Amino acid sequence: MAIITFSSPTLHRDVTVYATAGDTKTVLSLAEKNDVRIPHDCREGDCGSCLIEVKYLAGKPKMAIDLTDKEKATLQSLGRITAAQIEDAEVNHVAPPFRLACQFIARDEDMIIAFTGEPGGAD
Repeated sequence: MAIITFSSPTLHRDVTVYATAGDTKTVLSLAEKNDVRIPHDCREGDCGSCLIEVKYLAGKPKMAIDLTDKEKATLQSLGRITAAQIEDAEVNHVAPPFRLACQFIARDEDMIIAFTGEPGGAD
């Protein structure tokens, strides 16, 4: 089970939720289920409005490294990921700091998901 804490200046306080192991719902779906409003426009990985910063907590290996092709392209167009970071993710399994909530599926890992509340913004 993953423990995910959503952190944003738009929240009254941080919101910590549990993601069930084996669940294939995105972080955006998990946020909505728990009344956390991450800005989003498309749910397809094209617009970048659901940009989040992912901070992994120590103790468990990082598992949700894979980026979709749309996520790579959108994060690059936003200037939030470099070609070197994409290669690190694909070859060395190094998690990039920024993701799209509509594309990112949390696995059995604990993390803090930070977002500004502004479309395309992250802390």
